[in-house]
Amino acid sequence: MLIFLLLAQFCVQGQITHKRTLKLMGSRFDITVVAKDTIQANQHIDLAVSEITRIEKLISSWDVKSQTSEINRNAGFKPVVVDKELFDLIQRSLSISKLTDGAFDISYASMDKIWKFDGSMKQMPSKTDIKASVEKVGYENVVLNSNNSSVFLKEKGMKIGFGAIGKGYAADKAKSLLKSKGVTSGIINASGDMNTWGKQVSGDEWNVAITNPLDKAKAYALLPISNGAVVTSGNYEKHVTFNNKRYSHIIDPRTGYPSSGIISVTVFAPKAELADALATSVFVMGIDVGLNRINQLQNIECIIIDDNGNLFTSNNIKIKSDD
Repeated sequence: MLIFLLLAQFCVQGQITHKRTLKLMGSRFDITVVAKDTIQANQHIDLAVSEITRIEKLISSWDVKSQTSEINRNAGFKPVVVDKELFDLIQRSLSISKLTDGAFDISYASMDKIWKFDGSMKQMPSKTDIKASVEKVGYENVVLNSNNSSVFLKEKGMKIGFGAIGKGYAADKAKSLLKSKGVTSGIINASGDMNTWGKQVSGDEWNVAITNPLDKAKAYALLPISNGAVVTSGNYEKHVTFNNKRYSHIIDPRTGYPSSGIISVTVFAPKAELADALATSVFVMGIDVGLNRINQLQNIECIIIDDNGNLFTSNNIKIKSDD
């Protein structure tokens, strides 16, 4: 994980900072809240866990009873009426696809799994196999009907999945729920999809350190974050190398080829859902196109680290040294 939280103080003037770590949505979640005591803090965290579990049941493509699985089962056959919450998430996902020229695409789930990043691959797949692997991918073939909140995948064999946006969305929803219940400050950290609000009990901002993936003992920057989200995508652990070229586990859904040249992307945004999707997109788009796209968006910033450890930032990033 390329970002970690710096907690300045754990107990001041009758308030405590309490954190719980658990596995949700198949990933590690760290939920931190500021409360008057441990009992109250655990009650708040239980609420967040319930909300994240609810989101998982709604969007999981692994749960055969989920509405997402129902959409996938009926691909090429008929539209499926879904809850407005899921419909709206899919609609926003398609908007991000258009924004990123398809670098982000929830129909990535249709891709054939021809790339393996567990050390078992000895040679690259053929060009023919790579091209065939993305034949069912295409956000343009996800048809929405706002009149009845239905979703239709036009091609048989199409599938949608929320692997590049789901944890961020869950973090946003958990944060929103806790704020509505009067929790003044906290963090939802969904395996690096970090969403914050309020301040530490000391009155200081929450801070995140952007670490060097080539030397995790060193940090590039220490950045304050208040009432916003920061998400990092990285390929420093999952990758393959062929012909002296390093390929990431993050695959371009338009071509079937893994991305290359970048080892980590960190995106700052008002919501974790958007930061999550854009971090993956920048990986696929590359440094120049990715930064250009980020610089056109309001309240969105980005830090990119390339294969050689060089750092690139969007226009308005203000880096404070961690020395």
